[in-house]
Amino acid sequence: MIHTHQTAPTQFIEANGIRFAYRRFGKLDGVPLVFNQHFTGTMDHWDPAVTDGFAREREVILFNNAGVSSSSGEVPTRIEKMGTNAVAFIKALRLAKVDVLGFSIGGLVAQEIALQAPDLVRRLVLVGTGPRGGEGMATLTPEAQEIFGATYDEPDHLWLRVHFTKSEKSQAAGREFLRRFRLRSKNRDPEVNEKVAPAQIEAIGEWGAPTEKPFEYLKSIRQPTLVVNGGKDVIIYSVNSFILQQHLPDAQLILYPDANHGSQYQYPERFVQHVSLFLSEEEAQ
Repeated sequence: MIHTHQTAPTQFIEANGIRFAYRRFGKLDGVPLVFNQHFTGTMDHWDPAVTDGFAREREVILFNNAGVSSSSGEVPTRIEKMGTNAVAFIKALRLAKVDVLGFSIGGLVAQEIALQAPDLVRRLVLVGTGPRGGEGMATLTPEAQEIFGATYDEPDHLWLRVHFTKSEKSQAAGREFLRRFRLRSKNRDPEVNEKVAPAQIEAIGEWGAPTEKPFEYLKSIRQPTLVVNGGKDVIIYSVNSFILQQHLPDAQLILYPDANHGSQYQYPERFVQHVSLFLSEEEAQ
């Protein structure tokens, strides 16, 4: 049976003393694409239009890092440790080479994976994320604090404000995202516990704290990298995507119009096309 986002069973594997929950599906060909999730997100917070879109051409691997939802352990308060755990998970699957996609805090973790295990990572996709010491990254942005602190008639409606702009077109795309997001009806991940958000906020704050020459480390990430964001990201300001592109040795940048933090969910087909083209490119001579 060929599984999809909706049908892939949750599996478990032990590494670093952690029981990692993960799902694998898609075409068993080439280099797998490993997804790293956003703040307080689980495997079920990915958009099936994105994951299944990639799965037509490559294997997709989703997982919950330590302490998140169905994975055991505690959420580290440092991004570096999250990266160490992610590397351990990938190696436990006996994968020799992977492409890595990271969204939001997952993009910080993806950078750490590339730094800690450069021979493991072929190509890097950084979505709605930023560098160490980035603009407005020492704390949650004022907009993010207001959005995450508000109450909603339906809890999922939080994501309409996190991922999408206030425009009618963007909100319509957001409602379609929520419809897709809810399609998996069986064996969904449990929601994260109350320890996850504070630990992740502390980790983001340490990563984002201003330092002298904060972007120097980016020179060490040698993998070809695609940076993607919305032009109006209020969660991790869009300027941080430009900073990544300017300081990574081999990076290209795409900014989608009238799009917020979850630009890939507003333009899922376009995003899959752009990333697939990038992942399929021949290495530059």
